[in-house]
Amino acid sequence: MSPSAVDVDVAVVGAGLTGAATAWAATRRGRSVAVLEQFGAGHDKGSSHGSARIVRRAYPDQLYIRMTGRAMELWRELEADAGTRLLRDVGGIDHGRLRDPERIATALAAAAVPHELLPPQEAARRWPGLRFDGPVLFHPEAGTVDAAGAVTAFLERAEARGADIRHDCAVRRISVLGDEAVRLETDRGPITARRAVIAAGAWVAGLLGGLVPLPELTVSQQQVFHFPRRDPSAPPWPVVVHKDTLNTYSLPGGRDGGPQDGRKIAEHDAGRTTTADTRSGLVDPAARDRITAYVRQWLPGLVPEPFNEATCLYTTTPDEDFLLDRSGPLVVCSPCSGHGAKFAPLIGEMATGLALDGAAPEPRFTLTAQR
Repeated sequence: MSPSAVDVDVAVVGAGLTGAATAWAATRRGRSVAVLEQFGAGHDKGSSHGSARIVRRAYPDQLYIRMTGRAMELWRELEADAGTRLLRDVGGIDHGRLRDPERIATALAAAAVPHELLPPQEAARRWPGLRFDGPVLFHPEAGTVDAAGAVTAFLERAEARGADIRHDCAVRRISVLGDEAVRLETDRGPITARRAVIAAGAWVAGLLGGLVPLPELTVSQQQVFHFPRRDPSAPPWPVVVHKDTLNTYSLPGGRDGGPQDGRKIAEHDAGRTTTADTRSGLVDPAARDRITAYVRQWLPGLVPEPFNEATCLYTTTPDEDFLLDRSGPLVVCSPCSGHGAKFAPLIGEMATGLALDGAAPEPRFTLTAQR
């Protein structure tokens, strides 16, 4: 099929953070784009809803540290482009005997990322209401991003540049037409594109089964909880990653935290295995009990009674690295293993490079990487 016979340069399947960011990146380069999303705008069935996700630079891995730097730049570019604020700068804390804050501090020092390594007594003095029992890493280049607001901003700016945004438009079948075109059968008729970026999260395996040799992907239903602050007038705490008996994270809750800025808290990796189509959407009472007990022990500045709770989906590779590679005219842009939200504009930029420039993928993110 000749390039002139296709409907668009890039078809993006999925309008979550990754797909919306890809549409923004491709339209900024003047390319024609169609975004195909099976659910309505602002839905909560995938992995990109909610008003607060963590952004941070703290990783023990130089690849991800470098990527966070570029992602932060692109978040600021999106804010400027959309004329809206999406980031909230509160800093970030890492602690816990299984988190190894000293190792992360060494990695940040090698990348020249500002940080401090504090004794627990100093950290407790600086952030009343948090409890620590070992070294505490603090770095200022951290905070939250409004996930739902970011999806809206990406799509609105892409649409302003000509993108065709189609909600309630499920892709039922994908057919590869040689190396230079792909056909997508949707509920609203077929569309052909030079390239298709499949950013469908928990639905990616079902869409690409038999077309692309995917690694093992595990879909799980996670749950998050919001707890009220005892002193709503106090300054917000930093975002926190704490790995001890539980592997937890917590952050200011944004709109979901209510008018008094309740705290969002969850376990990173304790969800039950499910599928995109069979998830229950019901919070596990055992998870609620674990997090409530955790709040009593480690967060005395919160009232240990959750006032809001929700579920979301993780789609995870065995090593939690990303999956971002091209096979013919298809770019596989999933999953993000529970830590990808902070990278969304960069992943969109990288997916666009794979689709339009033939850019080389990051070796660790390829379809054939050892996992």
